[in-house]
Amino acid sequence: MRLALLFAVLIFFSQRLFAQTFNIKDYGAIADGKTVNTLALQKAVDACSANGGGMVYVPAGTFVTGTFHLKSNINLHLESGAVLKGSADLKDYDSFTQPVYGLTYYGMLYTTDAENVSITGLGTIDGNNPAFHDFTKAKKIDAESSKLTRQKANYRHVETGIGDGPVVPNKDRPHQMVIFSNCKNVHIRDVSLINSPFWTLHIADCDAVNISDIRLWSGILVPNADGIDVTSSSNVVIKGCDIRAGDDAIIVAGYDHHFEIPGFKGIKHVSENVVISDCNLQSYSSAIRIGFLDQNTVRNVHVSHVNITNSTRGIGIFLRDEGSLENITFSDIHIETHLHTGDWWGNGEPIHISAVRGKENVKMGVIKNIEFNNIDCTGENGMLIYGSAESVIQDVRFNNISFQLQNSKLNDVAGGNIDMRGALYPKDQLFASDIPGLLAHYVDGLSINNFRLGWDKTITQPYFTSGIAADYFKDLHISDFKGSAAPHNSKAAAVALSNGSKVETDVKNVSQTNVTNFRLLK
Repeated sequence: MRLALLFAVLIFFSQRLFAQTFNIKDYGAIADGKTVNTLALQKAVDACSANGGGMVYVPAGTFVTGTFHLKSNINLHLESGAVLKGSADLKDYDSFTQPVYGLTYYGMLYTTDAENVSITGLGTIDGNNPAFHDFTKAKKIDAESSKLTRQKANYRHVETGIGDGPVVPNKDRPHQMVIFSNCKNVHIRDVSLINSPFWTLHIADCDAVNISDIRLWSGILVPNADGIDVTSSSNVVIKGCDIRAGDDAIIVAGYDHHFEIPGFKGIKHVSENVVISDCNLQSYSSAIRIGFLDQNTVRNVHVSHVNITNSTRGIGIFLRDEGSLENITFSDIHIETHLHTGDWWGNGEPIHISAVRGKENVKMGVIKNIEFNNIDCTGENGMLIYGSAESVIQDVRFNNISFQLQNSKLNDVAGGNIDMRGALYPKDQLFASDIPGLLAHYVDGLSINNFRLGWDKTITQPYFTSGIAADYFKDLHISDFKGSAAPHNSKAAAVALSNGSKVETDVKNVSQTNVTNFRLLK
């Protein structure tokens, strides 16, 4: 009797599971790598939704598709060996007309106004970026952008081939490969997202998002192929991911939408409560970027146990607009950065914090309460904290930092410059500069504790200068600094200070110009 009851229960639950699984092949999908299956995929999603939700199942095989849309209470599950591949024909993607930009194409998966929605499994979503780029040509920096650099027209010059890219995109290409807009309770787990023609995974205006254990390789040579973009979203966890992106690997921004895009609500709200941990990141721009233009507030972002390698810029915090970037911590992180050729943003700095005007007619916001703990890095350019008179950076703390500044084979074509593009005025964008180990400009409340700075002994360029340089500052604390000026610059001091007030330090080799209230710690 008990055995019969057990079988009855098992049959009941297996029937329930089967009833709630919708195999895309049952709706006409063909895995031949040629047939466009957009309609079949949407039929499976719609049938699943009409039955109250469940799993839309993608079996092994390559299924070509254009734009389709998930709905509430649906899990898109890609079996191991399953590939959803983006169509090479733009006509297969939904489109809309966007002010300024004109006709714009969505990517493969566009989901809006949904709850309890997920993508899981060991399968792959492939954006097919070779169909929308010329991989034989490199996108170069224009002469106007490079005119203030040390190298002028020779900046990031490539002798032969395409160098470090980026490759040249077609005039038209699908945009965000996977979008969740105005959604709640979103889960993305285990899948591979590869070969994106543009941003790969965009989380916009969402709440309660968990992204874990995914492989995201958008294409290290592809421009604008960001990894994960989190905009105006709250309560987001990104954990255990391997992200290798030509453009920024992970972005957190609080976009204030100034134009209408179908599906983007234009709600003016912050990005907050974001946790990023246990990830491997590579990027030919910034491995982690916080903030930028069209900016509303970003707050309460915590990054830990992240490994950043082969990147042009490690961590970047950028304020160019209104709103604030506040309460942000980075802990237990390894960073390796390099100079690269081509039109990438960033110039080899492991840590970059900047606040300069990017738009006219807005009240500038502020960067405040930023902390770095237990950071180990090597890089081919110095660290940068660069505020401005109208947006002074506030309350930055460095604790237990190890930085080895390396010589670079590209110094002759790229070294000795600061890249803050996204700034409004040309003088603040891309320009030649002396390079200390750490440069602080317009900062109020900077604390540096246990900073170990080493220099590659083969560095001979005269633009490498002090260990730490600070100007237009207030309330500066430096203790337990183990470092020096650049090895071949006899005129530079370990610490160079100018136009500031209220200093506490235990460093003996300090040069001062117009500094008040200086206190040497015993």
